[in-house]
Amino acid sequence: MFSQARILVIDDDESMRDSCRQALARKASRVEVAEDGLSGLEILEKEAFDLVILDLKMPGLSGMEVLSRIKQEYPEVVVVVITGYATVESAVEAMRHGAYDFLPKPFTPESLRAIVGRALDARELVLENILLRSELEASIGSEVIIGKSEPMRKIEEVMRKVSPTDTTVLIYGQSGTGKELMARAIHRHSSRNGKPFVVADCGSLVESLFESELFGHVKGSFTGATATKYGRLELANGGTVFFDEIGNISMNVQTKLLRVLQEREITKVGSTQVIKVDVRVIAATNKDLQRAVQAGTFRDDLFYRLSVVPIALPPLRERRDDIPPLANYFLKKYNQKRKKDVHAISIKAMKALVEHDWPGNVRELENAIERAVVLTENDTIEPSDLLYYGLNASTIPESDMERPRRLADVEKEHIVRTLKMFGGHKGKTAEWLGIDRKTLRSKLRRYGLD
Repeated sequence: MFSQARILVIDDDESMRDSCRQALARKASRVEVAEDGLSGLEILEKEAFDLVILDLKMPGLSGMEVLSRIKQEYPEVVVVVITGYATVESAVEAMRHGAYDFLPKPFTPESLRAIVGRALDARELVLENILLRSELEASIGSEVIIGKSEPMRKIEEVMRKVSPTDTTVLIYGQSGTGKELMARAIHRHSSRNGKPFVVADCGSLVESLFESELFGHVKGSFTGATATKYGRLELANGGTVFFDEIGNISMNVQTKLLRVLQEREITKVGSTQVIKVDVRVIAATNKDLQRAVQAGTFRDDLFYRLSVVPIALPPLRERRDDIPPLANYFLKKYNQKRKKDVHAISIKAMKALVEHDWPGNVRELENAIERAVVLTENDTIEPSDLLYYGLNASTIPESDMERPRRLADVEKEHIVRTLKMFGGHKGKTAEWLGIDRKTLRSKLRRYGLD
């Protein structure tokens, strides 16, 4: 999470260090700076950081040397490389050495914050994958929870067969089922696993920015294009590009993406130069693309190009046998992360978890366990600890339920416990509860807590 991040900026340009500090200080927990690579490594020896912003061109130790040291000695630290000497070769080389992404100078504070936010999310994903490998001992050995249920065994078999090939894969699944984790697992087990895995989030980018993000742009091609930008496809050259929520792209972008799949070449926005690319394409969607084809909102030729091998991830309610190991994994994970000592999930609470339909799938289950770990005052999670998290009261045995409580009483208690968790910090409490600070203040006054 950005608000808890510890960030180190390593750059020999004082004005650049100050600019990065100012751009990130309001959102990050802590921002430190170093004037060269050696100083940066000395700081890393003394303190733990989540992310490093690293200039490639510095006197003394080069940025590439510092990057290699960081990835060898601090593999959990994510690195974003910045430089005023931007080339595709240096960007790809940095990513091959373990950098998350590459940002050419000059850049805006907004673009810096955006890439740092994505990098921190990726770091969290990597840490979760490491934990999942050791805790669940998934038979494929890495990035995605396969589980032991019959539906997931069949998916594992398909994944094992398709991974070593360059075949295009289309992953279907509801939100929270793990589509990106599946795509990363396919990449990891492919012959391209030493090359970049680049995500193109089709669901978060507006039409006017999507082409630039995907294909790149040249300096001066539109207002605000102050420097040449390398697109996702160019940076993924030799590796895999993952189109998340592919069903959201416009017909115009669909046409251009189809050309990429057919010709394996791109053209930057504002340029006429054709650039050859060698990428494997994996796409994912939570939409029915066949219905979109029939409705005329998705090109049929693009659909057939993408869905050479379709993989449908089932919702969690269709693989309930996987809920207990997942719940126990999340229990251990958040015991460590939140420094709690909750020993177990009771039999009746586990029964409630298994019987719940989980419309948010694995992501919702994870949130439920995290909140229960944080807020319970016992060493075992009971059914009553789960009532706050969307579980239907009908899933809880009647013998476990006390006399029904007023909704206002439940809300008041929940706010009190959350405030306690964050040491009375109202901003963090409001963010956790999913409400703004004004709403929180109103509720505190209503319940006499101010």
